[in-house]
Parts: sequence; structure tokens; C-alpha cells
Amino acid sequence: AAVRAERGLSTAAEAPAEVSDDTDGGASIPRATYRLQLHAGFNFAAATDLVPYLADLGVSHCYFSPYLDARAGSTHGYDVVAHDRLNPEIGTGEDFDRLCDTLAAHGMGQILDMVPNHVGVMGADNHWWLDVLENGPASEFAAFFDIDWEPLRQELRGKVLVPVLGDYYGAVLDRGDLKLVYADGGFHVQYYEHRFPIDPREYPRILAPGLSRLHERLDEQDADLAAFESLITAFGNLPGRSRLDADARAERRRDKELHKQRLGALSACNADLDWYIQECLRNFNGAEHYPADTARLHALLDAQAYRLAYWRVAADEINYRRFFDINDLAALRMEIPDAFDATHALVLRLIDEGRLAGLRIDHPDGLYDPAGYFRRIQERVAAARDPASLGPQPERPLYLVVEKILTGEERLRPDWPVHGTTGYEFAALADGLLVDPDGAESLEDCYAEFTGENRSLPEEIYRSKKRVMRNLLSSELHVLASELSRIAEVDPHTRDHTLDGLRNALIEVVACFPVYRTYITADGVSNGDRNQVLKAMSQARRRSEAADLSVFDFVQEVLLTDIAAGKPDAYRARVLRLAMKFQQYTGPVTAKGVEDTAFYRHHRLVSLNDVGGDPERFGVSVDGFHRANLRRRETWPHTMLAGSTHDSKRSEDVRARLHVLSELPDEWRQHAFWWARVNRRLRIDTPGGTQPDANTEYLLYQTLLGMWPLEAVEGDALDSVRARIRAYMEKAAKESKLYTSWTNPNTDYEAALAAFVDAVLDSERNSAFFEDFLPFQRRVARLGLYNSLSQTLLRLTSPGVPDLYQGSELWSFHLVDPDNRRPVDFSLRRSLLESLQEPSGDDGGKPELPRRLVASIDDGRAKLFLIRQALHLRREDPELFTLGDYVPLAVEGPHAERLCAYARRRDGRSMIVLAPRLLAALTGESSDDADGEPETLDPFADPDWEATLVHVPGPALRDVLAGTKLEASAHGDGFLLPVSQVLRRFPVGLLTCAESRP
Repeated sequence: AAVRAERGLSTAAEAPAEVSDDTDGGASIPRATYRLQLHAGFNFAAATDLVPYLADLGVSHCYFSPYLDARAGSTHGYDVVAHDRLNPEIGTGEDFDRLCDTLAAHGMGQILDMVPNHVGVMGADNHWWLDVLENGPASEFAAFFDIDWEPLRQELRGKVLVPVLGDYYGAVLDRGDLKLVYADGGFHVQYYEHRFPIDPREYPRILAPGLSRLHERLDEQDADLAAFESLITAFGNLPGRSRLDADARAERRRDKELHKQRLGALSACNADLDWYIQECLRNFNGAEHYPADTARLHALLDAQAYRLAYWRVAADEINYRRFFDINDLAALRMEIPDAFDATHALVLRLIDEGRLAGLRIDHPDGLYDPAGYFRRIQERVAAARDPASLGPQPERPLYLVVEKILTGEERLRPDWPVHGTTGYEFAALADGLLVDPDGAESLEDCYAEFTGENRSLPEEIYRSKKRVMRNLLSSELHVLASELSRIAEVDPHTRDHTLDGLRNALIEVVACFPVYRTYITADGVSNGDRNQVLKAMSQARRRSEAADLSVFDFVQEVLLTDIAAGKPDAYRARVLRLAMKFQQYTGPVTAKGVEDTAFYRHHRLVSLNDVGGDPERFGVSVDGFHRANLRRRETWPHTMLAGSTHDSKRSEDVRARLHVLSELPDEWRQHAFWWARVNRRLRIDTPGGTQPDANTEYLLYQTLLGMWPLEAVEGDALDSVRARIRAYMEKAAKESKLYTSWTNPNTDYEAALAAFVDAVLDSERNSAFFEDFLPFQRRVARLGLYNSLSQTLLRLTSPGVPDLYQGSELWSFHLVDPDNRRPVDFSLRRSLLESLQEPSGDDGGKPELPRRLVASIDDGRAKLFLIRQALHLRREDPELFTLGDYVPLAVEGPHAERLCAYARRRDGRSMIVLAPRLLAALTGESSDDADGEPETLDPFADPDWEATLVHVPGPALRDVLAGTKLEASAHGDGFLLPVSQVLRRFPVGLLTCAESRP
């Protein structure tokens, strides 16, 4: 409000976008967020236009993808190249100001997705990286990057390996693809879009050899000639890259730029000098009448702070830490104060100005010390808000959520000064509630029989993680093993452990690691972290084929830092750094091994194969759901609650639909085997065998069921579906890394897979498949819509901050990125939201509207209506949701287990949620409808709902969706409400009541 008043804008918004967090007197908490993916095609201006719609929907905060300057053409923003400026492709500063003003005028705020872990490198647009290439360890930005300047390989010492070439270095050199270029007083080598600066101290190699020719053109007394020769000498006298004392680095930094400015000025005003420099370039690059001197160019490159290499063969020797296995995303060291300051200056200023209300921190497990990083952000925000305060600062003055994946029973660290995670665990919880555990065994048997696969998911994960370490993240492993070997060499009792033995031991330990990472710091080792390491060690010892298992004892002592007890400070520091670097490694291996490999290999029920999910946990009971919500209410009441995210493998609506298969395992088995028989003739013979294999085919059929549109699919619509499925199946195949991969694509296999997809989806030639597929798909789809409404209501009313992914307020059946970044039709959503604004009935309600929305449920308005009504309720009574208690409600009667019911209560006010689940058994199929298609029965027409009663806290209730009044009957010390009174109008229930006693 203060910011709006300062800008002369209205402060009379409908309701505050935030509610104060009374738990620590710090941050204000969003009511609900809406994720928007910004890029050149959807920029600040487009987001500004959308603000009134989001305000009408009831959203309090726009939750933006990264909008700091990213690589040109980026569609996601995670390849940031400069943290100190906005992305010009997304808009200007004025566009950003207009967005901020519009948000403020509508009582809304914004949360930014922050990328502190890495930056985009290669190319020619990252100033920090280019400076490191030019100056090596002497660069003022060298410490920003996690580079091993002293690898075991002697040839790489003092250099950074740059795996950017499209062929072997010698072949690239011989072809003349590497060109020496002069511009603005400096030299660099150009390779397509990539720029590699030449160390200014090496400029004499370029400029000195041909000086005799220059003397022939210029008078010996020419002042420019003297100045030019003096500059060559000055360049050669610059402090070398290995001079790392502060004075030498400052001198190099200052003088090299002065010398380049003077060289640029001389060449610009003296045609003979410019001619000479061009001659020097021709001596390296060649010209029309003589070839390039590749030996000379090689010698120049060999003298640089980098070594260019073929990207395919350099994986083992890359000596800078990357974001996962992506060579052009280099990790940053946020534990270095200067790096933190440079990365966060703009964002902290926007927070201080009131333009940013919170941050979402991307990939915190990649940070050296996540807890220390979060504390530093909060301390900076607190100090900026009250710099004169002498008392204790609030612990969490900024709303801060972290992209943390919790595994199994793992809990978010209580000492982190954050407000929670981005909500993967809630998505998995809500998914589990809609999965029937009774279907697990049947689906397991079906999967094994269909595919012939009998490998368990844990075994698949173990194998996948080992493959990732050996093929994708081997360089980081090599750095760890090398440092571990150096530590072993210090002590006579451990020096016999070989580098190969240590490397193999690390591979086993990481492959068996039960969580993404531990959080050991200089403050010590928690019992939880110790137990995780000991679990990994125990399994690694059992699996290892090493002759001498004592190597695991040494590795364990190092990773837990026990070995450093009582040792000199330098030794303890070295051990601690190795242990903390190890923690940075296990996360990427787990992410790539589990989410991006094993989840694309194991397909029992793919709706459970999602980020933060545990496919081994087949179903969550209603009591389990309540326990999780109660725990979150007590520990992390302001965490985000996600359904779909930009990282989801499948949208919330796809997952909700596929959960139905757990209720219909026998029907699914019958249809899946029939489809396989019908489509057997369509499989393609390739040099590697007949494709696709049964496991891939099983994934295809689940994918088709999950994403098939609700409307009729023919003509262009069918072409679009085919294209999306082809793209998805190709990506899935590459992620699985079984027949093809991103690094080694198998074009024959990919072509065969695409041809199979096209043949299966040829509605004319493969009519037998469609005749069986479409009726079953329609039945599953209708049940999936009911699931979607339930999980939407759960997300909007459970303890936490609900988040909506762009476009998901209508049915959205998208697959993994880039499918989930397809343009969203916001015009349609605006018009549908407006259509819900209709006059009320005589009692102030709209009793017929919910029924009409259910009657036309395919158009998505039912979901939009539910979201609007729930968000408006949150806006009317924000404290009920932010601070209110969570109370499970007892349900009795024949369908008690098919209903999740709870209340949110505060100061005598209650909001009641009724979310049905596991409805397939109530549907069956009726006789054919008018079109001859089997018609799915309404699950809420079942008479047993009349006898299913929910205990509510008061007799007088209001149906928020219908706007009508309901009466509960007294029963003992409470009140009972027949569930049918609510669900006969709409598939879920959202009620309010003023509590009283009978």
C-alpha cells in the first residue's frame, strides 16, 4: 500500500494481496499465486494485460519465471547470462514499471523465480565467463565459478576445459572453423556464435613477429609506430595469469584495459597500423592466396586459460561444475560474498522498492550451503527494511520458497529461514489420495506380463544413477575422486587407496544414496544426515564387488568429517570442503537418474512418475492425507501447494485421469492387450530389432489415455495430437537412454518410433484401435474430470499457498516441457470467466449454475468456477486459510471411504471441504446412448450417498458454489449433513458455517 500511495495509485484494492505472517513478525504471505512463463512471445506487456483477469479470478500474486537477462531466444529464462539487468526480449524497464504499477493498482504482488545456482556460458554474452576465459585464475570473476584449476591432468592446470567444438579439435582447426578476430583493441577467436578472448599478455605472439613489414611502411621516427611497439611490450609485461596476489591482479585488470583502449585508438586513426593488424590476422587465418597457419593458431590457443575440446569426448575432463550435465550452464558459488552480491543486487533492490514480494529459489540443492544462502538473503532484506534497528531482526522478512524435492519420509530442514517448498510434495500427496491401493498388485502383474519387465523401480533407479555418473556427470565425479585421493595421500594409513578404488566407491555410495543430498556444514553433522550417509554406505558395501571393502570405511569417515577430528585446521578444512562438494553432486545425479531416466523406463502407472513423486507409494489413505495436512499446518503453513508446474512430467489433469486406471486394473489390462494385438502389425523392423518394444508401447497407451482431448479429434486436431505425441515419445525415449539419447541420437530408432505413432493414430487405417480406444478413453476421461475437481479443491483449501500453473484454470492435458509451454488462450479464459457472472436467484444464490456447469463439464467452466469461488472465499476471509486450524471431519455411511472431508476453523468461523475419490466403482456403463456409445453413469446418482453423512461444526451452512443455504441435523454433540445434498449439485463441496452447539 505504501508503494502504491507513493506512486499516486489507488490503495483501495478489493482485499490485501497478502496476510501478515504472525509466526515471526516477518513476511507477508500470498493468498494464491499464478505461474506465468515469460519469454519473447509472452512478455511484460502481455502479463500486464492479464492482471485484471487474474485479479477477477482471485489470485493475489503473479509468480513469474526468471526474467533477468537470459540467452537470446530462451523460452524458459533459466539460462541467465546477466543478473544485473532485465531480459530485453521480455520488455524494457518502462514495460516492467507498467507491470508493477498495474499489479499494485489491483492489490496484487509478484514473486520471482530466482536462479542463483548457475549462469549461461559459452556464446558471447556472459561478461563474467568471458573475463575468466581471458584471465584465468587472475580474473576478478574466477572465484564466482566452481572451477578446479589444479586437476590431476597436468595439461589442464591453470586452464578451464571448454567442451564446445562440434568435432575433434584437430579437425576443427584444420577446417579453419576457428578464426582469430580483432575488434575494439582486443583479440579473440571466433567459433560460430562462440567467442574466446585471447589473453592480452599473449598479444605479442600476434603482433610482434611481422614488425619488420610495418617498419617498411612507416618512418622510424613515426610516433604511432613507437607507441605501437611500446604497447606490444606493455602487453607482454602484464602480470601473468598465475599471479594471484591482490596487487598483481589489480594491475593486470587495470592495465590490460588501458592497453586495449590505446591499441584500438591507434588502429582506428592510423591506416597503416590497421593494415598491419589485418596482416597479422591473415598470418593465422590464411587468405585467398595462402593457407592458414594452423600450427601458429594452435600455439596461440595452447597459451590461453582455456582448452577447446570436442563436446562428445570431453565429459570426463570438464573441470568446471555445471548445472546437471548441461555444458553451457556453469555453476556459481553463492558462498562467495562477491558472487552473491553481484548475482542479487538487482533483485534485492526490487525487493527494497516493494516491487517484489517474494522469491522462489531454483535448485537450492546445487548450492554449497543452502541454509547459509537463505540466511544471507533474509538478513539483507531485514537490514534494508530497518537499517537503524539495534534489536533482533525478523527471521523471515521475505516470503521465500525453495524448489526442494523431499524423498520418502524426508522433511524440510527446520533451520532454513524459508516459508516452504514450491509444492511438489503436496502434488504427490493429492495424487496419492486419488489412487486406489487395491489396484497395485493387478497393475504390477499387468505391467510385468505386457512388457516382460520384472526389474523393480529401486533397482532401475540404482542402475540409472550409475549410468548417469559414468556417462553424463563423470567429470564432476572425477574431481571428487581426485580430491578424495589427495586427502588419502596425506595419511600413511589411507594412502594405499587408489584413485580407481575411491572413484568406484563413490559411484556405489551415490547410486545408493536415499535422498537428494545431505546438509553437513562446519556447524556439524545432524543425526538425520548421519543416518542417510550410513544407509547409503550399508547398501553400497552390500552391492560392491570390490576386493577390499575397507575403502568404504575411509569414504564414510570423510563424508561425515569424522576423520578430521583432532587434525590440523588445514586438513579439517579440506575434508569439510570435500564433504560439502559431495553433497552438491548427489542431487544432480539423483535428479538425472530418477526423474530423467528411471521415470522414463518404469511405467507401471505413469501418473505417479512425476517430480517429487514416489511411484512405490501406491495410494494415500484419507487419514494419511489428514496427517500430512496437520503436520504442514504446524510446521510449514505457508508453503506452496502445486498441482502442475513447469517441471511436471504430466499436467495435474493428465495425472488425475490416469489415476483412474488404479480403480479399473482389469479393464485396463483387457484394453491394453487388445490394442497391442491390433497394433502388432504396425511395429517397425530396424537394425536393432522390431520397435517399439513392449515397454515403450505400454507408455504410449497410457500417454494417449492421459492427454487425449475432450473434444472430437479429427483433421487438423488429429494432426496436432500426432505431432505432440511424436515429440513426447521421442523425448521420453531419449530420456530413458535405452535405444537413443540426447548425446547419441539413434535416428533409425526415432524414425521407427515416430512411424509407429503415426500408424497407430491413423484413424482410417487403424479403425479397430479407435473403436476400442475411444469408448474406454471417454469413460476414464469423465472420471478423471471428477478427480481433477477434487484435487483442485484440496489444493485451494489445504494449509499452504495454492499455486496455479498458467492455463490450468481450465482443463489442461499437457505433457512434459516444451508441451507445457504451448501458448495459452487467455482470451477464451477471460470470456468464460465473464460468462460465470450471472444474476443471483431469489435467495441470493445461483443454484442452477453448478448443475449447468456439470452438464457441460467438458468445456472446463466447472473447474474455472470452482477456482474462482474458492479464491474469492480466500480473499473474503484470508486469515481463515492462512492462520485457521485444520480439522478432519468424520464421515459415516456406505461411501465414507470415498470422501475426504475437513474444515478450516478460526474464531468460530468454519469452511468445510467435501472431496470425493475413487468413484469408478459407482459408474459402470449404462446401455448405449443415442450415438451407440456406452454412456458412463453419474457416480453421484448412487443412492448410497443419501446414507453417507459428514459431521459438521454447525447446523446452518452455506453452499459456496450454489450460494444456497443448507441445514444439518443435530446428532449428539454435533451435527450431521447428508453428503448427497451437496454432491447432487456439483461433484465437490465447499461450504461455510457459523459454528454453534445443538
